[in-house]
Amino acid sequence: MFRLLPSALSRPLAATVLVLAAVAPALAQGTGGATAAAPRAPSISVVKVERADVMSAILVSGTIVAREEVLVAAEIDGLAITEILAEEGDLVQAGQTLLRLNRAALDVWLAQNTASLQRNVAAIAQARAQIAEAEANKQQANNALSRAQTLRTDGITSADTFDQRLAASRGADARVLSARQALVSAEADQALTTAQRGDIELRIRRSDIKAPRAGVISRRNARQGAIASMAASEPLFRIIADGAVELEAEVPEADMPRVTIGKPVKVTPAGAAQPISGQIRLISPEVDRQTRLGKVRIALPATATSAVGAFGRGVIEIDRRVGLTVPVSAVTYRRDSAVIQVVEGNTVRSRVVRLGLSGQGRVEILEGVQDGDLVVARAGTFLRDGDVITPVPMPTPSKAMALN
Repeated sequence: MFRLLPSALSRPLAATVLVLAAVAPALAQGTGGATAAAPRAPSISVVKVERADVMSAILVSGTIVAREEVLVAAEIDGLAITEILAEEGDLVQAGQTLLRLNRAALDVWLAQNTASLQRNVAAIAQARAQIAEAEANKQQANNALSRAQTLRTDGITSADTFDQRLAASRGADARVLSARQALVSAEADQALTTAQRGDIELRIRRSDIKAPRAGVISRRNARQGAIASMAASEPLFRIIADGAVELEAEVPEADMPRVTIGKPVKVTPAGAAQPISGQIRLISPEVDRQTRLGKVRIALPATATSAVGAFGRGVIEIDRRVGLTVPVSAVTYRRDSAVIQVVEGNTVRSRVVRLGLSGQGRVEILEGVQDGDLVVARAGTFLRDGDVITPVPMPTPSKAMALN
């Protein structure tokens, strides 16, 4: 049998103890270092409360229309169009000739009327001469009758001679009356011929169709060789009076009470790079029963060149003031209040606020914050009152905003 000596058993145990003693400080250093380091506060985006020019506005859309459209139609029937002097888009003046009709037949009628008028003038002169002759004969007959009466009284002349003088006097009176009636008839013929001449001259003037008002021609329906008709379904020309256009926009009925005449509007026609300044000119008193939309007319400046019928958007300015604003994402809502998480130092504090106008991703704060306060940009339930954070500033928006 073999017996192990105590010295042999003690050497391995001693070596083990030495290894553990050497490893223990390293383990203690690594474990102790992780436990001793303090946790780092989370990084949270924050934004300043900014004082900005805020505007209450209503967004509307509609169609560009003529403020007043003038229809140009033929005022004479049966004449062919021989010459067209204006095209769509032309700027015309009041009284400018737009087209001409064939007036050859009217010129013939005018020549005939001129001849008739000359004949009437001659007939009147002849009637007046006849009146003068009849009155002279009447005077002579009356003188002869007067002498015959004197001689009859004296018994010098016979009754037969007296009767002849009396008949001659009465015949002279009848001829004077007839001559005067002939003059009246000739003058009536002249008046009729003059009236006919006026009608012919009016037709001749109407053969040149002119613009009743200055403006821009928006449509031309006249065609070369077509027969003009007063009963035509379409006018020959459509004119935008004075070139004035406006936006006919639809407004939700809930916003109609806030709209008043004269309110400024920024109108952006389709394809335009910059908005046009306009103002409300007319408010319709009626709301469509099916769409629940009302209509307003927004006058645009004379320099506006938007095409009639084009689509347009408008921003109606209702109110404007300077106020404190924050991003909409910074506001959380409870049952009956709105809350913003304000950062005081590095600590989050919840505040109840009163909201004002909102729109375009921003909201106005009426009460609860001060200008320059830092608020959590994206508030949420993961942050609580009293939490410590590392604030990370976000870029501030433009100073001017349109809010609803």
